[in-house]
Amino acid sequence: MNFIRNFNNNAALVSDKEGVEWVVVGKGVGFGRKTGEMVDDSLVEHKFVAADKNSPEIEEFKDIKPQALQLTTEVVKLIEPLLKLTYNDYQYFTLADHIDFALKRARDGIEIDNGTVRWEVRKLFTCEFKVAQKAVELIKKKTGMTFSDSEVVFLTYHFVNAESDGSKLQETIKISRLIAGIVEIVQYQYHITLDTESFNYNRFITHLRAMMVQQLSKSQSGGSELDPSLLELMRVKYPLAFSTVERIDAFMQEKAGWKLESDGKVYMALHIWRVTHRQKIE
Repeated sequence: MNFIRNFNNNAALVSDKEGVEWVVVGKGVGFGRKTGEMVDDSLVEHKFVAADKNSPEIEEFKDIKPQALQLTTEVVKLIEPLLKLTYNDYQYFTLADHIDFALKRARDGIEIDNGTVRWEVRKLFTCEFKVAQKAVELIKKKTGMTFSDSEVVFLTYHFVNAESDGSKLQETIKISRLIAGIVEIVQYQYHITLDTESFNYNRFITHLRAMMVQQLSKSQSGGSELDPSLLELMRVKYPLAFSTVERIDAFMQEKAGWKLESDGKVYMALHIWRVTHRQKIE
């Protein structure tokens, strides 16, 4: 690859033998080089296509501190196998931008209080929250800085967002709020506290998240073709689960303007019965 220009010591714009331009990240990859000079591939830890070298994202890249870029590369290496995902170029950039700003907040002693949503995030996105804790510990170890618990929440949102096929962060926050409300309704109706570590709880949360992503993407079909007699049979067999679903339906209509179709009610009732019944008999 041929060097074009550097953004900082650890990031540079290069071109390959086909003339395709890339942004490359790696320790020292942009240090002391001249235009046209060959760049050693072994120095490159992450790269992505520079579709437009004058795009705002590329220009903003030069403002991200080298330390943040190096940490981003290490965090991505840590989290990808744990979350079973591959970060795309945009996700890498947004994570680098976030880590850069987190380092600045830590240096300036700025702490953002998000304690009101911390419990929701920890319970609703258990896996992602634990991975975020590992990422923050890695950053602490590498920098010697102290970070507040709020950084774990912010990183959790980033990881959930990365898993959601590009869903926007505000949509992720909206989903977490709705799921928290649904969990509260189930616990109130059944007079229990759900075991957030159980397999059935996590399957229930996964079902809710998938349903809401469908709603946000408008990919859910309109009317339900479910046999009315089957719906009535399920209503009789699982009366408490169905009354809980009706409360959830009203809650979702009020908070998000979403209405559950008949098949959606059946699936949710089954998940509610499973997560509550299994917990009671264990």
